[in-house]
Amino acid sequence: MRLRIEKRKDMPFYMNIVVPVVSIVFSLFVMGIILLIFFQRSGMSWSEAFSETFSAYGEMFSWPFGNIYGIYQTLLKMVPLAFVGLGLSFAYRMKIWNIGGEGQLYMGAFAATWGALFLFKGIENSFLMITLLLFMGALFGALWAAIPAFMKAFAKTDEIVVTLMLNYVAIFWVDYLVYGPWKDPQGYNFPLTAEFPEAAKLPTMFDGEVHAGIIMVIILAIILQYVYSRTSWGFNSAIVGDNQRAAKYAGINIGFYTIVALLVSGAIAGMGGAVQMMGIQHRLQHGFSPGYGYTAIIIAWLAKLNPIAILLVSFLFGGLLVGNEQLQMFYRLPLALIFIFQGLVLFSLLGGETIFNYRIRFVKERVVEE
Repeated sequence: MRLRIEKRKDMPFYMNIVVPVVSIVFSLFVMGIILLIFFQRSGMSWSEAFSETFSAYGEMFSWPFGNIYGIYQTLLKMVPLAFVGLGLSFAYRMKIWNIGGEGQLYMGAFAATWGALFLFKGIENSFLMITLLLFMGALFGALWAAIPAFMKAFAKTDEIVVTLMLNYVAIFWVDYLVYGPWKDPQGYNFPLTAEFPEAAKLPTMFDGEVHAGIIMVIILAIILQYVYSRTSWGFNSAIVGDNQRAAKYAGINIGFYTIVALLVSGAIAGMGGAVQMMGIQHRLQHGFSPGYGYTAIIIAWLAKLNPIAILLVSFLFGGLLVGNEQLQMFYRLPLALIFIFQGLVLFSLLGGETIFNYRIRFVKERVVEE
């Protein structure tokens, strides 16, 4: 007998919805067990721990999705997640595994800060300033992605390793600046830069609770949806992702598509960093991202790389981040538990996809008679 793993054929369409939902429910169930043990070990009885666990879950979902101010906070968290998720989807469609969304987000934030505080600080026209900073963010995000792009296209290096390692380079570069030459002397010794000028701040809506970045990312998602479904790039990139040999026979330049895919992917993530600076932070500071670039990987896969679905899933995960912050404040949960939950979601999704898309068969080996 021989074990064989086979891909299932003719999977029903509704399974694309059922699998992610079941995966998230499973991760919530496992996280509930972890919370139950955490509360019980903190000195509660089992009945009190059960009650506290249900109360914590109620708080985690009621505030970000059931309260107007919580919804505003969810939208703010959604914007950087959606930008990076959309950027990653551009590369993932071609089976190019860009794990560097976090670093590209940081480089976009760095570039926007450089422009706002030094290069363009004399510009008072808000529209011109914001346009320039968006361009700077996209440019430096693309340049950061160009390193693994050219290494993969010409040296056949593994883009997973290169993009992942470059995340740390970008983060430490920003830390060097905010702890060193760009540190605000009026910042009470905190690792942050001076505040952006008014011209470099995005317009707001809903009584100043939400910035215009939400409109930008929605427009971007619509554009990408059109590109994927209505243009030759979308068609050719899908071919490259599905079968590179067929793409070569069709005359598609795989090296060119690889480079462009990573450049655009990095540019979109870098733009997200610029929007985050102009819309929320208004200054570059240490640890401004709680791992948006890594969470966006989960979002892109959960949304099946569909741009409109990425917006919806980003809103969901933005709410989970807001809910997790509530748990930290009111239930004194350690930050490590939040990262555990994100990891559970990722592994549940991967496991769900594997279980439903593949099956295990035992095949009898044929005996060849001589």
